[in-house]
Amino acid sequence: MNQKYIRNFSIIAHIDHGKSTLADRLLERTGTIPARLMRDQVLDRMDLERERGITIKMQPVRMKYRAKSTVSGGEQDYILNLIDTPGHIDFSYEVSRALKAVEGVLLLVDSTQGIQAQTLTTLAAAETQKCVIIPVISKIDSPIARVNEVKAEIAQRLQVSEGAVFAVSGKTGEGVDELLRAIVERIPAPSPASTENREGINADDPRGLIFDFSYSTHRGVSVYLRVFDGAFKKGEPLTFSVAGKDFTALEVGTFSPEETPADVLSAGEIGYIVTGIKEPGIVAVGDTILAAKGTLPALPGYEKPRPVVWASVYPESQDDLPLLRQSLERLRLSDSSLSFEEESSGVLGRGFRCGFLGLLHLEIITERLRREFGLALVVTIPTISYIVTTTSGKREVIYTPSKFPPHGDIAQIEEPWAKVIIITPADSLSSLVQLLYEHEAQTLGTETYQDGHVEMTVEMPLRELMRGFFDKLKNISSGYASLSYEIMGERLADVVRLDVLVAKEPVPAFARVIARRRVQEEAEKMVEKLASIMPRQLSVTKIQALSQGRIISSKTLSAMRKDVTGYLYGGDVSRKNKLLQKQKKGKKHRAQFDKNRVQIPEDVFMKMVQSSTE
Repeated sequence: MNQKYIRNFSIIAHIDHGKSTLADRLLERTGTIPARLMRDQVLDRMDLERERGITIKMQPVRMKYRAKSTVSGGEQDYILNLIDTPGHIDFSYEVSRALKAVEGVLLLVDSTQGIQAQTLTTLAAAETQKCVIIPVISKIDSPIARVNEVKAEIAQRLQVSEGAVFAVSGKTGEGVDELLRAIVERIPAPSPASTENREGINADDPRGLIFDFSYSTHRGVSVYLRVFDGAFKKGEPLTFSVAGKDFTALEVGTFSPEETPADVLSAGEIGYIVTGIKEPGIVAVGDTILAAKGTLPALPGYEKPRPVVWASVYPESQDDLPLLRQSLERLRLSDSSLSFEEESSGVLGRGFRCGFLGLLHLEIITERLRREFGLALVVTIPTISYIVTTTSGKREVIYTPSKFPPHGDIAQIEEPWAKVIIITPADSLSSLVQLLYEHEAQTLGTETYQDGHVEMTVEMPLRELMRGFFDKLKNISSGYASLSYEIMGERLADVVRLDVLVAKEPVPAFARVIARRRVQEEAEKMVEKLASIMPRQLSVTKIQALSQGRIISSKTLSAMRKDVTGYLYGGDVSRKNKLLQKQKKGKKHRAQFDKNRVQIPEDVFMKMVQSSTE
């Protein structure tokens, strides 16, 4: 296919602004999918995506569209390659690689909501990749649509005329034909990746950027790539630049939207290559595929996925541990950002400490483990990683509170911060300011929109962002506020480790890292909560909170007591006291030898986990 007649583009937007619905109409109008096979969210393949109404995995599709040629002026068939990207901030790196694979984007904004926080984040990513931006407002058929206001907002933000902003309805198809013509006219044709003209480099060698991949039991990993140079053919020896792994292309092809084999994938096209690889950790988003003995260098921009959130995942039954390990390895074959290592807990047995891109990523992975592999799981409190410097000068990264050194051995602690953009209605501003104070945020600037919404840019510890901040933000704004964030560098942290002791024994699964100013409040809350849901034991049980080397909160659970005097019907009181003293001595004797006398039921553990994230 001549590159002059190829257009590669992506749709970027805030969550639930209509990306998948617009993609459906584009497929319908170009005849890519017959009307009898058409359904809602056709590019969302996972049940989880369809239920939640969000895009989790990127799905490319190739469309044919006949339009007036921008070169000759006559009618010409164009190839439109669309990559439908996730809208959630957790997948921002994957989105950036998808944007590297295209020349233009449709910036979609819901006409009923206007510009949201994630709109600004995705817009900045598109501008960084120097993509041509076509602004579009969606849902114009809605009775509460603010078409003119939102057009003015976008025009002001992009510094374009309001006439340059397209208005469409993904539901009715209004405005879609005009948008298709704009894609052909405004988005440039693909061009080769820039490479220095050095001796020994063959510009005809194939080179492509991986923006996603999938896994099949029979075919192994299939990589989704944009071809920048040369052409890829079936049976050709290839290599992964970062992993250094050689393989043979078992099949090449395009998406229509199903995988369709082709003879060759040429420069400028978007397609797939079946690798046959069935080992996790080799294929990664952002890596470059090259000829096995090629001369071209790798494309720039690759980053190793960096986990932001950590949580321990345990099977409810230890018999399921091998299945959990196999399931995590299977998921990692299609998600290189998932990392895990085995660990053990005295309370929960053996499990895995897993790293995720964010809270949504954690939720998706655990839900897939339950659905696709039938596992019953216990998931611990999500935490972040800290850089701890000990008094001996040793620096180490610690991503679980139970691994923190003793308080006296810590010289300093560093924690990641996040830059947060919040867009909220003006009437929620006073409550938001109080919320930001409670979560240790620092305000950098504010901006007021034409419709009265206020954009605030703040910096705050990632630890505080994860402490239910998003849910509280939605509550104070009645669901109208939006948020996006990006991870910044580490800063000094004023935090301490908080342990919960049951019968003088620490429970690692309950350990937390808390801001020093809140440690007393959190300690009392955790002790009170555990004491209220913990079943009584055969002997007196103490529940204590320990921090900075001292007990700062304590509560005692009385023992279960058998009525040993029930058969007495009279006589001197000394007979009753004698039996009670004998019972007391027996419990004390038992407590000395039964070191595992306290059992924490699973439902108690789950209630503690849920309360800690409120």
